[in-house]
Amino acid sequence: MSRLGEELKRLRGNRTLREVEKATKISNAYISQIENGKIDEPSPHILHKLAEYYDVPYAFLMEAAGYLKQKQPVNNNSKQANIGGLEAALMSEDLTEEEAREVKHFIQFLRLKRGAEK
Repeated sequence: MSRLGEELKRLRGNRTLREVEKATKISNAYISQIENGKIDEPSPHILHKLAEYYDVPYAFLMEAAGYLKQKQPVNNNSKQANIGGLEAALMSEDLTEEEAREVKHFIQFLRLKRGAEK
């Protein structure tokens, strides 16, 4: 089984393939083929729909499918030194759950875009 298939199966948990199909408009047979490794590289728009449904970063599924390379771990000390004013403001601001999700998706989009430009 592929890494993507394993991750999708794990994310689906107790939900049935039909439940996922109904919510995403992706056929349950196609999802099953991805989960069982028969389809290794589904199109990015399929991965985007699944990422939204499972509320995981799109880049996570793109990486699991092999479209993106896994990032190297960042040294925590240098990461702390790079926290700018905007990041500090976002961490201190009381965001609603929806606002936090939107900020998270936007940051993931920017990182994905930055990775594509390299």
